[in-house]
Amino acid sequence: MARIAVIGAGMGAMAAAARLAVAGHTVTVYERGETHGGGVGRFARDGFVFDTGPQLLHLPAVYRDLFVKTGKESLEQSLGLTQVDPAGAHLFPDGTAFALPNASRAGVVRALDEAVGPGAGERWSDLVNRAREAWDATRRPLLEEPLSADPAERAALARDPYPAPRRRGLFRRSAPATLAAVAERELRDPRLTALLESHALAHGLDPRTAPASATVLPYLEQTFGSWYVAGGLRGLADALHRRCVARRVEFRFGAEVTGVVEEDGRAAGVRLADGTVEEAAFVVSGAPDPASAAPPRPGRFTVFLALRGGRAAGAVHRTVVHAPSRDRELAGVFDAAGTDYVPTVTVYRPDDPSVRPDDDHEAVTLTATVAPHGRVDWTDGEVVAAFADRMLLAAEAAVPGLAGRVLWREVRTPADTERVTGAPGGGVPAPALSGGEGAFLFPSNSGEMPGTYGVGGFAHPGGGLAHAGMSGALVAGLIVEGAGFRGSQ
Repeated sequence: MARIAVIGAGMGAMAAAARLAVAGHTVTVYERGETHGGGVGRFARDGFVFDTGPQLLHLPAVYRDLFVKTGKESLEQSLGLTQVDPAGAHLFPDGTAFALPNASRAGVVRALDEAVGPGAGERWSDLVNRAREAWDATRRPLLEEPLSADPAERAALARDPYPAPRRRGLFRRSAPATLAAVAERELRDPRLTALLESHALAHGLDPRTAPASATVLPYLEQTFGSWYVAGGLRGLADALHRRCVARRVEFRFGAEVTGVVEEDGRAAGVRLADGTVEEAAFVVSGAPDPASAAPPRPGRFTVFLALRGGRAAGAVHRTVVHAPSRDRELAGVFDAAGTDYVPTVTVYRPDDPSVRPDDDHEAVTLTATVAPHGRVDWTDGEVVAAFADRMLLAAEAAVPGLAGRVLWREVRTPADTERVTGAPGGGVPAPALSGGEGAFLFPSNSGEMPGTYGVGGFAHPGGGLAHAGMSGALVAGLIVEGAGFRGSQ
């Protein structure tokens, strides 16, 4: 069996490391930081505990498969995992409010009909049904198989699979080119549009340019549910690290890799910052490609709030407070480099005693998608404080009296993300999408140099916890079974 070097201890990298170790390989993970998890971090202070990255898990089946394939203990035996119900509440500038049940199509239809008006639920349900067709058509080639080098197969993924409804009076279908066009044509209500576009925005996607296939994002959440890890999502990273250690994966923290050693035209190891060369037959990198010419992606602005007073009975775990001006927000995130707007704010209020010092206090997290560091100077204290103030003001709609309950707050910006993870501009990669002439695909897992592989959010099939886990399975399959590997059956 081979010696394998893994660069970075992010979720995709650890997923690959665990699978490769089970296959009998000797795996060493080199992480420049002092801990595992990549963007799935934790901040704790005064008995309050916060996730610094994702807050909820979607498509848990990816990690169930990983834990089944790498050990005796299942995912649920390794951590506490519960469904969040309702999946989320939505508050709009005009006063409309509704909560959507978790993984209940009929419940969502009822909630939308009651809050938005008769027929709203049916229009949304019809869109989700079409999104399911797009998901079924592309799930395997887009997510479960290595990205093919065959031009015909790649061309197929460049076409948008979203099946737009037939135009009245015509016999042909005319598929909307973008997510915004889908909303305008099929939803015909600004609140439903905001609901649809909020899923794309949360992943750093501009709905004005994202392909219609981005409708799969709300479909996945509505179909497979939203899940919370007891103690915070960092617990998933901890459980995966424990699984790697149990499979005899070696971790070297504070070990920065500066390059891949080449011998006879293929990878032969890695070079560390101290000049040391570590031999390896394969090199798996979970780090962003420093040579990539792609512009930095939008990032996340997060505010951690330590609150006096207990969590209100019946409080919703996740509430999305929609921006008062869609156009100003999209311009601020994707166009002009500005912060003088009120963003869409997602408010997380977990009902979890382990993340607060006692029942007389509450830990609340606010997040918003923002422009990357560089387009905005997220090290400017005045800019950061003003933006955090606007987020708190917006969040009052979800947590009445919020300002008067704040003991202290801590802020994380894309500049912090860049420092911790190395992601350019602190950008957070979105999941891969079909359509858009291939612009929403990611580099293939097999590197240009033989023996090198890419894993994690900056490689196929893109960003998100579930997709990181998928990339780990793909890389392990390519190394264990060779170039003919076409994904698990």
